[in-house]
Amino acid sequence: MDFETRFRAQLDALRDEGNYRIFADLERQVGQFPKVRNHGSGPDEVTVWCSNDYLGMGQHPDVIGAMVDVTRASGTGAGGTRNISGTAHQHVALEEELADLHGKEDALVFSSGYVSNWAALSTLGSRLPGAVIFSDALNHASMIEGMRHSRARREIWTHNDPEDLDRRLSAYGPEVPKIVAFESVYSMDGDIAPIEEICDVADAHGAMTYIDEVHAVGMYGPRGGGVAEELGLMDRITLIEGTLGKAYGCFGGYITGSAALCDFVRSFASGFIFTTAIPPAVAAAARVAVKHLKSSEIERMRQRRQVARLRRLLDAHGIPHMDNPSHIIPVMIGDPVKCRFIADVLMQEHGIYVQPINYPTVPKGTERLRFTPGPLHTDADIDHLVAALNGLWKQCALARAVA
Repeated sequence: MDFETRFRAQLDALRDEGNYRIFADLERQVGQFPKVRNHGSGPDEVTVWCSNDYLGMGQHPDVIGAMVDVTRASGTGAGGTRNISGTAHQHVALEEELADLHGKEDALVFSSGYVSNWAALSTLGSRLPGAVIFSDALNHASMIEGMRHSRARREIWTHNDPEDLDRRLSAYGPEVPKIVAFESVYSMDGDIAPIEEICDVADAHGAMTYIDEVHAVGMYGPRGGGVAEELGLMDRITLIEGTLGKAYGCFGGYITGSAALCDFVRSFASGFIFTTAIPPAVAAAARVAVKHLKSSEIERMRQRRQVARLRRLLDAHGIPHMDNPSHIIPVMIGDPVKCRFIADVLMQEHGIYVQPINYPTVPKGTERLRFTPGPLHTDADIDHLVAALNGLWKQCALARAVA
């Protein structure tokens, strides 16, 4: 069988549809972010507009210092899985910091946010006999994969619709273990879940609540505990999942909850048991980032100012973007080929890096550019971006938003 021909045929189909992904060869430089060195075609320096390092904490001197100091003191790797030889004091200290952040008894750190979702949901669904997982229709792929791997029954409820969730929960008796899984901030549309209403419904049916706060931790709440903290609802969530790789500028994922819940996942989750632990230096850097954002509002305030400024200028030029209450600004194109073309022109001619978001990440016909303004983007950066988009809107004959 000619496998190479089959590989190429499917890749060619992706290109024809405008959905083939091209990775930019970029090099971050300390103190320069969001400007980075470009090793590919186009300008030598470009401005990143799609980073999930939302607050620039990957550049923070205290975070860098912690990573360097622990690397010099303890070396690079963790030495193995946490179960055998890989648990370091830095892991324990980070978990204590995260438990405190969310007001929980305990926390458990994983190698990524994807793995923490996959491992936790697959373990809960498989180890609670007869469990049914009620999943928001727009949950992340990592959550979906965890549910599938658990082989537990799934009920998909309409996105952000507590009434539909209530109807589906009502079909199961009190003897059935129920897990309601949802996100706080949805990364592609930037909308925010009605957390209190979801908790009300879950409580009425004796269900546990599982919230993914990966796009919210560090960003919302007085100490960066996420949307649930901002709304005073952390105590109503059974399990809070988060990441260290976005607003905290490091690497890794985690869950927080009761001591028994975290111990349960630690003891049975294959995604925790059989994988090498994150390096101690990464754990130390992440702990410094978490601790810093518990007391510092500077980064969040500057970031919100720049989000508001970009939205205001997009509106002034009639460039359509999703109206949502979060920091994520999806600019809607609605065509995969034009979306790829605009992203390429922005990079090649304007030194602006943003990845097109096409199918299957979003439904066909909703292709978009996803912008994440940060505290380190200047007013001049925003002006340059909007001017470039305005010109491309004319060039591509795209519809303007009506004020």
